Amino acid sequence: MKIQAPARSRSFLFTAICVLGAALASNALMAQDASVNRWTYSPELLRPFWLSGVVEREPVLFVRDSKTGEARASLLFPIQNVIAIRNSAGDVAYQEGVDFRFRTGSREIVIPAGSRIVTKTPQDLRRPAKSQKHQLTHRDGNGEILFGAKLEYHEMQTCVTYATASRDWPVQMPTFDIRALPRTVQKLRSHAPISVVLLGDSISTGCNASGWAEGSPYQPAYPELLQQHLETSYDSKVALTNLSVGGTATPWGLTMIKKVTEQKPDLVILAFGMNDSARRSAEEYGTNTAAMISKTREALPNAEFILVASMLGNRDWVLLKHDVFPQYRDELAKLCEPGVALADMTSVWTEFMKRKKDRDLTGNGVNHPNDFGHRVYAQVLSALLIE
Repeated sequence: MKIQAPARSRSFLFTAICVLGAALASNALMAQDASVNRWTYSPELLRPFWLSGVVEREPVLFVRDSKTGEARASLLFPIQNVIAIRNSAGDVAYQEGVDFRFRTGSREIVIPAGSRIVTKTPQDLRRPAKSQKHQLTHRDGNGEILFGAKLEYHEMQTCVTYATASRDWPVQMPTFDIRALPRTVQKLRSHAPISVVLLGDSISTGCNASGWAEGSPYQPAYPELLQQHLETSYDSKVALTNLSVGGTATPWGLTMIKKVTEQKPDLVILAFGMNDSARRSAEEYGTNTAAMISKTREALPNAEFILVASMLGNRDWVLLKHDVFPQYRDELAKLCEPGVALADMTSVWTEFMKRKKDRDLTGNGVNHPNDFGHRVYAQVLSALLIE
C-alpha cells in the first residue's frame, strides 16, 4: 500500500533537497573559485539542468531602463532561493538587497540603481551600419548587432546559481538507452579506450567559451567538457580528435571523411547547421549528412554517430533563416537508428528563447554559445552516453 506523505512533510522534504542542492552547488563554485586562472572539472556543473533542483551559473545580461535606472532579466525557472550571483569571471560575488533583489516563485532578477552588477542600455548592444568586420544588419534596419569576437558578451553577462521552485520543462530531452549507441557504451563500461572524432563548424571549435578566449574562468568548450565528463564517469581514456573548422557547412564535411576515418573512431559527432542555414534546404542538409554517415561506414562499418541539431542564432540577424533549423533537426531524426543518435539542441534553444533573451546566452552576439551554452551542449551529449 502506497502512503502519501502529508503536505507539510512534502514541503520539508523539498526544502531539504534544495538545501542539499545548494550545498553541492556551493562546493562546485568553491572548487572553481579555488583558482580563477584554471578551470576545475566538477561533475555538478555537467549535471543536466533539466533534472536538477539547482541551476548552476545561468547567465543573464541586464538591460537598464533609462527612466527608472533599474535593470531586469529572466531565468529559466522560478526561483526558490538564490544561492549566488557572480560576475561571469566568477571572482566577484554580489549582495542580495543591495546589488539585486528577487521574489520567490518569480523568474525575474531586478538590479536597482547603484548596484555593482554590470548593466547595459539597448544601444550598447548595437553598432552603426558597416562599422564592424562582419556586417550583422539588425532586422529592424537600425544599425548592426554588436559583434563579440572573444569576451565582449561574457564580460557583460552575470551568472546566477539558484534553487528552483519548480522544474517545468516541456522539451523531450535525451535519455540514456544502451540500444542507441551500444558499441560505444559497452567499450566505456568495460573501461576500454575509445576514439571520438568531432566534425563541425565554429561552435564545435569552441568559439567564445572563456577558455577558448583565454579569460576567466577559463572553461573549456563543449568537446573538452564531454571528454572530461566521459573519462571521469567511466574511468576510460577518451581520445578526442576535433576536426571542426569555423565557417564550414555540410558540403565541406563530405570532403573530410578520409581524415575522419584515419582516426578509426568508435564514435563520430557531426555538428553542422548554423552555416548551412543561410543558403541550404533541409533536404540537401539531410542528404549531405546521410552521405557523411555512409561514406564513413564504408571504411568503418562499426562506427557510431551522434548527430547534433544546432542551437539557434540571433533572430534579429537578417542573414539567418530560422525556419530551417527545426527542419534540419527533423532530417537528422529520420537518420536515427541503432548506432545513430540525435542530440537535439534546436529544441532546447527554442525553449530557451521563450524564457530568456538571446543576449543572455550568446557568446558573440549572433551564433555562438557562451560558457553556459557550451555546458548545455555537453550535458545533452552526455545524457546519450552516461546512465
